[in-house]
Amino acid sequence: MAAAYDVLIIGGGPGGYVTAIRSAQLGFKTAVVEREHLGGICLNWGCIPTKALLRSAEIYHYLQHPKDYGLIVEGKIGVDPAAVVKRSRGVSAQLNGGVGFLLKKNKVDVIWGEATITKVGEVSVTATKKSIMQPQNPVPKGILGEGTYQAKHIVVATGARPRILPGIEPDGKNIWTYFEAMVPESFPKSLIVMGSGAIGIEFASFYHTMGAEVTVVEVLPQIMPVEDPEIAGLARKQFEKQGIKIRTGTKVTKVEKTASGLTATLEDSKGATSTLSAEKLISAVGVTGNIENIGLEKLGVKTERGIVVVDGFGRTNVAGIYAIGDVAGPPMLAHKAEHEGVICVEAIKGLHPHPMDKSMIPGCTYCQPQVASVGLTEEKAKAAGYEIKVGRFPFVGNGKAIALGEPDGLIKTIFDAKTGKLIGAHMIGAEVTELIQGFVIAMNLETTEEELIHTVFPHPTLSEMMHESVLDAYGRVIHM
Repeated sequence: MAAAYDVLIIGGGPGGYVTAIRSAQLGFKTAVVEREHLGGICLNWGCIPTKALLRSAEIYHYLQHPKDYGLIVEGKIGVDPAAVVKRSRGVSAQLNGGVGFLLKKNKVDVIWGEATITKVGEVSVTATKKSIMQPQNPVPKGILGEGTYQAKHIVVATGARPRILPGIEPDGKNIWTYFEAMVPESFPKSLIVMGSGAIGIEFASFYHTMGAEVTVVEVLPQIMPVEDPEIAGLARKQFEKQGIKIRTGTKVTKVEKTASGLTATLEDSKGATSTLSAEKLISAVGVTGNIENIGLEKLGVKTERGIVVVDGFGRTNVAGIYAIGDVAGPPMLAHKAEHEGVICVEAIKGLHPHPMDKSMIPGCTYCQPQVASVGLTEEKAKAAGYEIKVGRFPFVGNGKAIALGEPDGLIKTIFDAKTGKLIGAHMIGAEVTELIQGFVIAMNLETTEEELIHTVFPHPTLSEMMHESVLDAYGRVIHM
């Protein structure tokens, strides 16, 4: 007889395992089907290990500039690529084990294998045929594996994979996706990064700091296309000042292997072509949802452009089938997937949660300098018909930023001039990925400029710039 569950989640990434834990907390008998590694791409090959790599790069950067801080560092300063990668993989392995512990603690069953929804309320699991994430260890074998499982509610949380452009297929040697870029045997001396979203820019920042000559190629006129143009422009200036080359309005049309690496043919917006040679190329042109071979087509689940169509509660057009996270569409971020999963199972329970509001999902890029944002850009606010007030405050006017040796950056806030509602916040500079959450909370609480102006911010902190930016929007800035 097939095992029966109230909720069965396909995929054990951030969205999947968080959904499972919340489901169990709500009293549902819950299971997760995972094909290879708990924690998914984010924990094993994305968010977490890249931050470990970037931390190594950050420390290496400081070691190269000791005099800026009145320090003396004697002897040769170098990089051990194998040790850098080993630390990164170790961080992932530690957290991977933590996810398993949390699922066990919450009495969530983990079923190892590949899942297919054979009909509404039924999932068939077969042994994993091929790893897609290059696991360090063999696919784990658990008590639960191949078989047929019944579930009243099935949540698809299968995530996404790198998008591949025709004719520029990664080969694992010269052309990399983020999989290969995270575990190099050695660091290349020259690198082309195709795409300037968060993934591309983070790798460009990492490899440049580690000594590579880096060129970023972006087909759109602006790097970091989802960011406020003013912030993206400041980021570009900082990257180019560091020595990163940037080609916008340009696409890679062909890549040819050479004895020393590869040569890419570039075409700009006017049709002019040129070539660029490097040891490696990282393809970072986005991701596409893993919607194939799950059984969605046979069930008639509606999909569009590689993602599953859902409402604000993760419900598809087929009763009993849900989708969350990357497979349910942008923004393809781990924290969006986690919150989306919680909303989904709470709605199943009948708790009446608020539907997902994508306008309040923060985005963070952990390059040097960091970039973070939430809500509407100035451009989009105007296009939406808002009469706006915009405030700005530079890092150079903040005591803590100067003391840290991080005077380059900007905090920008956007308000609805009629109501005082905060509708957007955009930042570039040191630790802004930590600061942004203050504005996210403010937006969720429907905070106006009055509450923010009368809030006391501690001194000396970087957060004071958030206050000053609000003051600037209303003509009351103090330290500028």
